[in-house]
Amino acid sequence: MSSLPKLQRFNENVLSKYQIYNSIFTTLPFDTIDDTGVLLPLLHKVCDKGFQLEKNPTEIIEHFFKKYQENPSEKEKTDLLFRFIQFIERQVVLFDAIEDAAFPIVNNMDGFGTLRSSKESATLSNKKDQLKAYLEDFKVRIVLTAHPTQFYPGSVLGIITDLDKAIQKDDLLLIKKLLAQLGKTPFYKKAKPTPFDEAVSLVWYLEHVFYHSVPKIYNYIQHHIYDGKPIDNEIIDLGFWPGGDRDGNPFVTTQITLDVAERLRQTVLRSYYRDVRRLKRRFTFDGVQDILARVEKRLYKHVVRSYTKVNFSQKILLEELYAAREIIVNDHQSLFVEELNDFINKVRIFGFHFATLDIRQDSRVHHKAFVQIVKDLQETGDNTFPKNYLSLSEEEQIKILSSVKGSVDPGILTDEVSVKTIESIYALKTIQQRNGERGANRYIISNNQTALNVMETFAMLNLCGFESELPVDVIPLFETVEDLQNAEEVMRTLYSNKVYRHHLSKRKNKQTIMCGFSDGTKDGGYLMANWGIFKAKEALTKVSREFDIEVIFFDGRGGPPARGGGKTHQFYASLGPTIEDKEIQLTIQGQTISSNFGTIQSSQYNLEQLLSSGIKNDIFNKDQLNKEHRKLMDDMANTSYQAYVDFKKHPMFLPYLERMSTLKYYAKTNIGSRPSKRSNSDTLDFSQLRAIPFVGSWSQLKQNVPGFFGVGTALKKYEETDRFDEVVDFYNSSDFLRTLLENSVMSLTKSFFGLTSYMAEDEEFGEFWKLIYEEYKTTKRLLLKLTGHTELMENFPVGKASIEIREQIVLPLLTIQQYALKKIQELQKSDANSEELEVYEKMVMRSLFGNINASRNSA
Repeated sequence: MSSLPKLQRFNENVLSKYQIYNSIFTTLPFDTIDDTGVLLPLLHKVCDKGFQLEKNPTEIIEHFFKKYQENPSEKEKTDLLFRFIQFIERQVVLFDAIEDAAFPIVNNMDGFGTLRSSKESATLSNKKDQLKAYLEDFKVRIVLTAHPTQFYPGSVLGIITDLDKAIQKDDLLLIKKLLAQLGKTPFYKKAKPTPFDEAVSLVWYLEHVFYHSVPKIYNYIQHHIYDGKPIDNEIIDLGFWPGGDRDGNPFVTTQITLDVAERLRQTVLRSYYRDVRRLKRRFTFDGVQDILARVEKRLYKHVVRSYTKVNFSQKILLEELYAAREIIVNDHQSLFVEELNDFINKVRIFGFHFATLDIRQDSRVHHKAFVQIVKDLQETGDNTFPKNYLSLSEEEQIKILSSVKGSVDPGILTDEVSVKTIESIYALKTIQQRNGERGANRYIISNNQTALNVMETFAMLNLCGFESELPVDVIPLFETVEDLQNAEEVMRTLYSNKVYRHHLSKRKNKQTIMCGFSDGTKDGGYLMANWGIFKAKEALTKVSREFDIEVIFFDGRGGPPARGGGKTHQFYASLGPTIEDKEIQLTIQGQTISSNFGTIQSSQYNLEQLLSSGIKNDIFNKDQLNKEHRKLMDDMANTSYQAYVDFKKHPMFLPYLERMSTLKYYAKTNIGSRPSKRSNSDTLDFSQLRAIPFVGSWSQLKQNVPGFFGVGTALKKYEETDRFDEVVDFYNSSDFLRTLLENSVMSLTKSFFGLTSYMAEDEEFGEFWKLIYEEYKTTKRLLLKLTGHTELMENFPVGKASIEIREQIVLPLLTIQQYALKKIQELQKSDANSEELEVYEKMVMRSLFGNINASRNSA
């Protein structure tokens, strides 16, 4: 099967199956949806033809009703449109399940970028020892975040999993029943999820996917690269944000943080309990059975009850398992020992924590909280801080913060934010006592601007009674273009501080730094955000090496290209020797979790791709940018940045987003626990706007601005000055530029300006729409000229085919959404009846779900 071309495998196993199962789905009788399945293909046709004839969404929908309905009332029209939305949502699920089921067939699980391929390359080029040495301390850390970019409730995720299995077996009867179940299962969440709800839905992936895929990879490395010898490195770490990420989320309480950590602990112990029960069936020998019975009993007690006092740990469990292994090897001819080894590896990798719960907060919130803590301590006569502390210079404050120690009582604090901040640190201590240090040992400061931001956090941690050394990594997150430029200076100040440097020496001389993508792209545009991060990483690598510190970069990637994501493993493989690459750490959010890590096979494949991208960059590839290329990149990034900044300053920029896009509806959907902006103000403030609704709104308009705006302007400058050949040469010789622009091409592929071309005639926004469309056309034309292709994504036919089918599925949904938005605008101009307005607003909201779920292959 894998000998067939990849596109042919995709067409036979995804496209053809979708057509078959979709035709079954559209003929199934549902309670409220009798004729919907029959009418939907007709609407599809009308949309397709309508856009070809340059009709607007209102004309298309009205033409449909005129042609296929006999004088329907307004209520009948809206009812049918809502039913179409329900139906299309479920078609997206069906396509997801078919694509998941075909994953190991379409993708060669032993092909390029997999561990088998890396091992063979290393063996052929006599680099196996280098590969072993590299894997001794190389790590990949996947951090699951609850950013709301996918809206499937748990019940729907369960159906997707069952459909995936039924499709693999071609079990038509079960598929029909599951499709019927899908038709009757609500997609819409009646209440906003709490951060705990979000955590529970992501723990599902830990338990059902990562618990199986991660050890599979580890075992392969141990057997085939280390020849069965033990490895003193977990290789793959898992991280977790829901319940610990406080940034802009007032609903994350200390109790929720503790509850999520406990849920993680109990879930991994329950998985161990199931494994031990299975092992008991194999190890029926003297000595071993007693140990396993004892382990089973202890695990059961800790899963069923949440003991206040913890007298069981990863260390105790491993000691028991090592003792069992010794008996098996010495007395029972190593019978079934590989099954026990597999379990030992799981315990070593996942500990009693499953995934490390990161705590994150915004530096501005921290600073405010810290100032209040200082005042409150001074009020009580505590002399931790001198009376004049708040009037001292930043340098003098840092000096004092270095030596701060103590145990602050949250009861004496007068400000709610200060109490929550200190309590979250005490929660971190509790989690470490229950789940082990790896349970929660990282504190991330988002929007980090200065060294003082880091030292205030460092001091707050030290004010919470940690004995002797602080078992926590303080991680600054540099997000905006300006913060990235200042990052080197911030870290130099910290590294030069003796106390902070001593702290790092106790943390294995490692410093993790997070470089944010979401707000970077929102702030500086596509090219500048990516180039700004590249340069910041180089500068941070240089300053860290100067101080003998190994810097670890943690990236906010793993989403659509407009949020800094895209083809992630290719991006990492394209980094050169000037950027430290001992570990790859990245956030994975929203639909990227289900698309890249939603099944055991896709998770294994994509984890291996990430592992091998690090291997490729370090052992096989040193793609270094030369002086000329750097100059070119600098110039293109600056030109692009200027174009993007001018665009953002356009007087119509915010009004357009507010009134012509779905931006304000993101806040009304019950999709995530976090508000869509950081402040409570009624007016739209760009700096307070979160990246997800910002990028999502452009995506719903099918204009994907953050993924390309400014790129065309930068390329055009070279075309007009007859220097385009220089860019072509740069593109052909640099993996970095190629990966960067290929991700931009993906953003263009998902754009469809025909949907909103009616806006060109709008009195108020017509010129602004044309401005965006011109940049899109310029970018598309010049990227095709640069790559020598005749169409977008020509070199990724499977990705292109998947996007095309998904865009086709949601075309009627997008048309309905635009129709509803236009109705809202008309109703707002007249003395609208509020009930009618509410119906169309609900229609816009409901159509958000399917559109976003359909773009799961953003990464």
